[in-house]
Amino acid sequence: MTHTKTIVVLGSGPIRIGQGIEFDYASVQCVQALKKLGYEVAIINNNPETVSTDFDTADRLYFEPLTPVDVMNVLAVEKPLGVVVAFGGGTAIKLAKFLDSQGVRILGTSADAIDLAEDRERFEELCDRLSIKRPKGLTVFTEVEALEAAEKIGYPVLMRPSYVLGGQNMIIARNNADVKEYMKIILRGGIENPVLIDKYMEGKELEVDCISDGESVLIPGIMEHIERTGIHSGDSIAIYPGEFSAEIEEKIVRQSTDLALALGTKGLVNIQYLIYENDLYIIEANPRSSRTVPYLSKVSGLPMIDLATRAMLGEKLSQMGYGTGLYRKPPYFAAKVPVFSFEKLMDVDTHLGPEMKSTGEVLGIAATREEAIFKGMAAAGWKMIRPKKSEGETSPFGVLFSVRESDLPELPALAKKFYDLGFKLYATTGNAATIERSGMTVSHVAKVHENYNDNVMTLLESGRVVYVVSTSAKGRDPVAESVKLRRLAVERDIDCLTSIDTANALADCLASPYSLENTSLVDINHF
Repeated sequence: MTHTKTIVVLGSGPIRIGQGIEFDYASVQCVQALKKLGYEVAIINNNPETVSTDFDTADRLYFEPLTPVDVMNVLAVEKPLGVVVAFGGGTAIKLAKFLDSQGVRILGTSADAIDLAEDRERFEELCDRLSIKRPKGLTVFTEVEALEAAEKIGYPVLMRPSYVLGGQNMIIARNNADVKEYMKIILRGGIENPVLIDKYMEGKELEVDCISDGESVLIPGIMEHIERTGIHSGDSIAIYPGEFSAEIEEKIVRQSTDLALALGTKGLVNIQYLIYENDLYIIEANPRSSRTVPYLSKVSGLPMIDLATRAMLGEKLSQMGYGTGLYRKPPYFAAKVPVFSFEKLMDVDTHLGPEMKSTGEVLGIAATREEAIFKGMAAAGWKMIRPKKSEGETSPFGVLFSVRESDLPELPALAKKFYDLGFKLYATTGNAATIERSGMTVSHVAKVHENYNDNVMTLLESGRVVYVVSTSAKGRDPVAESVKLRRLAVERDIDCLTSIDTANALADCLASPYSLENTSLVDINHF
């Protein structure tokens, strides 16, 4: 079956944090699927480091920037049957509206449906119609509007520009000063799209990737994040399959199916949810390939991009041999753990938040959830250090705690895990008092302004600390002491955990019976 018809695929442009090899994987798989179906394929992408720009990937490669003018010039030459924007991340999807206005055929999900998912008011109307709950949110353009909105919704709030990828310029504002600081930075950049302000709800986060043909929806899996909401999905440890109550799971499947169909999705859609007080709320929906697709394709055994490409061209899931609803729960667990390059990025605060900072990821697969997380964390470069029990008080292995006030209620339980493992505990004044009240021995450490000669910094320099648990309410100010502490940990090659949830996951791994010598070897091809 050969077509003389050409399809143009848009890549994701130069790699940057939040957008990289995952979208290149999607573009290449899409090109291969289209060639298999007999189409000629031209790809537009200007990144020399990717497989999509290899000379033999597509029939023709246009090494051009992904801007409206350059893309239109290529389309004038190619005169394609249509353009694929769903596999090039945020860069490609942003061009959908413009291309549609120029009369270019967008294959798969329409430009209007893409806009429906991004436009705050339209999306809220859709969620109301489908009875899907979402955190309260407002749209603003000025600082005055932002302050009024934050007051109305109630702090803390999540602030972000619309149409962003990788959580760029996204923060959690806890007071008026944060809102003013944020709006100054954003307005200085000159915004065309509004700023979105949402109620920040701290709960369990999860995400779903769906494949839809417009009539039925296939859900390869539901991934659960170890870290609570507020940390970008690309920087979170994600477990597949997630563990949820039967009632919540049924709700996730039903709402995802309803939403994918209501958006008119043809191809992939990524939906992020949060569970707050045992109820399900939607965070956002992106009608495109997401960065979890390569990982989910591998561990679910489903050729997701191939199926999505065929669905874009009008083939039905039933014709491809798949029914609707939740695909299956595998008999194993997979943990996706992010990898960071902080030692190569000068002056960047290592504190994780809504803005993505990871530069890669690893995969741990095992028969149990605990072993999968252990494998993932070890592969991501976390040091799996355990003190010998006999060392007790004289243990050369220390853990330093310096967490923000709102995390103090959870500190004793976390500190006890390290204490029971035989670590020596160090903590700044407020943290130390909280730990002591729970009956553990802890060494008080001064902050720099409290004692210039003997403080948290000199402790890190001494080599007595192997883990630092540091969370801060802010973290955008490079001169803040907590930021300097985390930077010093990076320079001294000390593992620094900036989320209570990640620290708990690490402590649980250290308390588990697993070690680098006894983890099982898994052959993913023969599950």
